[in-house]
Parts: sequence; C-alpha cells; structure tokens
Amino acid sequence: MAARWCCLMATWRQRIAERRVRAGDGRPLDPYRWWQALGRSTFAITLPGANGSTSVFTVDVRQWGDRDDGEVRARLYRDGALDAVSRLPARFAVPGGHIEVAANSFGLRRCHFVSTEGEERQLTPHPRSAEGRRAALHRRHPFLSHVVGVVASVLVVAGVGIAVPQLVETISHIELFAQHLGTFTSPIRLSAEANIAVTLVLAAASTERALRLRSNWLDELAG
Repeated sequence: MAARWCCLMATWRQRIAERRVRAGDGRPLDPYRWWQALGRSTFAITLPGANGSTSVFTVDVRQWGDRDDGEVRARLYRDGALDAVSRLPARFAVPGGHIEVAANSFGLRRCHFVSTEGEERQLTPHPRSAEGRRAALHRRHPFLSHVVGVVASVLVVAGVGIAVPQLVETISHIELFAQHLGTFTSPIRLSAEANIAVTLVLAAASTERALRLRSNWLDELAG
C-alpha cells in the first residue's frame, strides 16, 4: 500500500512539473560571463537523436531569479536555441528520456538526465561556472576534494544538531502547543553573534554541497 501511494505521489509530481513547461522562442543561449559564477548554473549533455544525429541540450538557471518577476526558472536550450522554459522543479522531455532540474536555497540539488529505462546521469557543468570549477578541483585533487566534501557534510549535520533544539524550543512556546504539550528548553544556547557566525559557516558548507549537487533537506533545516 505504501509503495503504491509513493508511486502515485511521484506520478502526480511528474505531471505537475510537466505542466509547468512552456515552449521556448528559439533565442540564443547567452555567453557565460565570469561574474555570473555565483548566480548562474549552466549544465549540458549530448544526446543522440532518432536519425543518428546528436544534439547538445543545455540547462540554464539564474538562481537569483529573472529580472522581470524574480521567479527562478530553468531554461532548456537545444543546440544553443531556447527550446523550453519551466519554473522549478522542472521536467523537460528530451530524446530517450527527460531532464530533471530542482533547486533549494543554496543552489541546484538536481540536474540529471533520466532515460526511459530509469538510468540517471548528471549533466556536465559549464567549466567557468562555480559548479564547473568545483568539478575541476575534484578531477585535479581528488583527495582534497573528498576532505572538503566530508567537512562540509559534517558541518551541516552539526548545524542540524544546533538548529533543531532551538527551533523546537521556539515552537513549544507558542500558546497552542504549550497548553497541550508543555514547553521545551533547548540545551544549546548561543548568543546572537554566535548564531550569526554559525549561520555563515553553515551557508558556506551547504553552498559547497550544492556545487556538487549533494544538498538536500538537511541543508535547509541546518540553515
């Protein structure tokens, strides 16, 4: 029963994502500029077509939102021409499957091609993007990359341990909860300055995880 419910929910989410997709107008993909590294994510993949040819599909996301309305959208370019646009999370139909794009407060958490057989493959980040530079660090210095990744994950888990008790204490003092469940006092108490410092460190750790498309709900909770 639970498995069937999960399957139904996944199908429902897919249909919602597909309804968000709008046709593109064919405008060309803007060149990537170095100053866009922190606010623009660009990933690409080459896929074969039905007639034996190949096409390059590029996903472009401005993480600070579009200029006109501030909405964060994913744009899919086919061989450099805008093919489709969608709010996030996005699901674009492409030859042999679809491309899934999702984000959180710290960056992209998913940009993958999923084949009709269910095989997943992460798209390749633009070499000048922050994600591309992080991937280059991993190729050139895998041990250092691993250490950085482990430290970032440990910091996020520690952040959850700091944030959750304080959050529970705050919620428990809401009158509705206090009357029925009582109040809770967090064993962790930090000064305002310490909380700011922890928040900045956790933001850096979660951003590092996002550059590897490894962030999840823990990063949101810790932040």
